[in-house]
Amino acid sequence: MPYDLVIVGLGAMGSAVLDDAARRGLRVLGVEQFAAGHPFGSSHGKSRLIRKAYFEDPAYVPMLLRAYELWADLERRSGGHLLTTTGVLHVGAATSPVVRGVQESARLHDLAIECYSAGEMRARFPMMRPLEEEVGVFEPEGGVLAPEAALAAQVRLAIEAGAEARFETRVVQWSRTSGASRLFDVSLSDGSAVQTRKLALCSGAWREANSAELGVPIEVRRKVQVWFEPASDAFSSQRCPAFLLDRPSLPEVLYGFPDLGDGVKAAFHTGGAITTMDRLDRTVGVDDIEPVQEALEAWMPGAGGRVIETAVCQYDLTPDRNFVLGLHPSDPDVIVAGGFSGHGFKFSPVIGEIVTDLVVDGTTRFSIAFLGSGRR
Repeated sequence: MPYDLVIVGLGAMGSAVLDDAARRGLRVLGVEQFAAGHPFGSSHGKSRLIRKAYFEDPAYVPMLLRAYELWADLERRSGGHLLTTTGVLHVGAATSPVVRGVQESARLHDLAIECYSAGEMRARFPMMRPLEEEVGVFEPEGGVLAPEAALAAQVRLAIEAGAEARFETRVVQWSRTSGASRLFDVSLSDGSAVQTRKLALCSGAWREANSAELGVPIEVRRKVQVWFEPASDAFSSQRCPAFLLDRPSLPEVLYGFPDLGDGVKAAFHTGGAITTMDRLDRTVGVDDIEPVQEALEAWMPGAGGRVIETAVCQYDLTPDRNFVLGLHPSDPDVIVAGGFSGHGFKFSPVIGEIVTDLVVDGTTRFSIAFLGSGRR
């Protein structure tokens, strides 16, 4: 019997699709080339930001509102703790794209934010060192997600609902069957083959080599995350918010997390060496760590102490930094979810819902035309 859906990739998006599709009663198979919980994609690193007042584009906000509902539902269904509300502080000049974008999203969607001058920021968050010309926009409902726990929960719940998941198995190729059945033949690296009515391509940056067929090129950039031992409990999640700092004197835009038990984490959101997944350098050196440490210490003195841990991941970047989400331009039975450009993880449960909508109905209630694979 053919599957209703085969999912290529079981990272954040693929696992969310697996969970949603299984709960809707689809016969679904997820295929992942690496072991469960692997560190070779964009779904590891212990923490991911979540926020509603989206500076990237207000068009994302309806999806984020739904994502918050679905994260709460996943916590309930899994019995695990996945989202810690710390608030997120966005800092920059009043004219910076980050500050103006957050304010515009909040205005258009009536979201709760608090605006601070530099002096008010120092009083509210004494661990921070804003410059006199900087302002802060604080979103109290922002917080931190636990990526590894989320993926494990989604896969476990999907399997309990009847899904199949094959790890350490690659999709070698897929093609249409002959005749009128309109199925796909999918060949796997273990020598087996399956048939399916629909395909969901959720392999993230690993799909970069084949991105040209979508009409949206995808560029891979290397990213380094660093955890530091803080000097005091001033940087605990009970006192210190997550943050995003847009300061021209820094090498790149800096983001970070309070100490949730693993130290203070920081990284640069922009920049990074252009690479490919096959050539990605996963070693971390002094030249990777020092700029992050110096930027963090200037912003939060005492936060960037001894290096505890490092990790390398990557962004799969589209030219406009928007996702690629929708029907494949050459085959409506193939759904594409990729190009998440370093800001997609928080959306994963709603991406799972949208992809399953497209599988079942060919459409979705969310406005995703600006994310279409054939856009220009």
